[in-house]
Amino acid sequence: MPLAWLSPFALFFYLFQLAPMLWVMVNSFQVDEQWSLDNYREIFSSGFILQGFSNSLWLALWSGLAGLAIAALLVSSLRRVPGRLRDAVIAFTNMSSNFAGVPLAFAFIIILGTNGALTLLLKQYGLIDDFNLYGQWGLLAIYIYFQIPLAVLLLYPAFDALNDDWQAAAALLGARSWRYWAHIALPVLSPALLGTLIILIANAMGAYASVYALTSGNYNLITIRIASLVSGDLFLEPNLAAAISVLLMALLAAITLINQWLIARSYHATR
Repeated sequence: MPLAWLSPFALFFYLFQLAPMLWVMVNSFQVDEQWSLDNYREIFSSGFILQGFSNSLWLALWSGLAGLAIAALLVSSLRRVPGRLRDAVIAFTNMSSNFAGVPLAFAFIIILGTNGALTLLLKQYGLIDDFNLYGQWGLLAIYIYFQIPLAVLLLYPAFDALNDDWQAAAALLGARSWRYWAHIALPVLSPALLGTLIILIANAMGAYASVYALTSGNYNLITIRIASLVSGDLFLEPNLAAAISVLLMALLAAITLINQWLIARSYHATR
């Protein structure tokens, strides 16, 4: 009987998870309806595709680090504010974590675009000469924006592991605030911080809608390359796109395994 209740979930999991994954893996080895490794050889010999991986990793790493640092400061501060205000901030963070895709790109164009409100204001006061929202640093700003709410939601429970009495005891023993954080708080939080960073990197690696809406696919990211190969106007190479997807899945799977290992360490430390 329990297996019968699980059958709809198993069917759903197969149709929308396993079947597409198997299709992608099989077709990544197909060239002119023959088995071949040419798709993978083309990937590793193509500087353009490798640049897409490099750009995606650069944005994922730096947006993850920046989002993690800002979120850690925010969550640390939230533990000191009254309950109602804290709940309101968490509710707003939860709402803003779903603000992504085309609406997010449109909002950034209005605020930080070439003629955006904030861009014109900063130029008027001479704080910036030029800011290209559609380049590397503009994309980094968008990535950091949608990384922060996710990082806050992931870190908020982790900070509950800190006991306020620890900081008070450290102060009584003559330890300054930075020593408390360096020798007590950060070692306790390190598995959660590293795990959150890995999730943020995976989240950024798979981002597509906001970047495409902002740049119309003119910036070389690996998700943009995959989309252009299956829905482009000139050259359709779904098998090559499948091979790129397999490499991206392998990269994200490695990131997930590292995250699970860190979580296991965290659970072990609390026992």
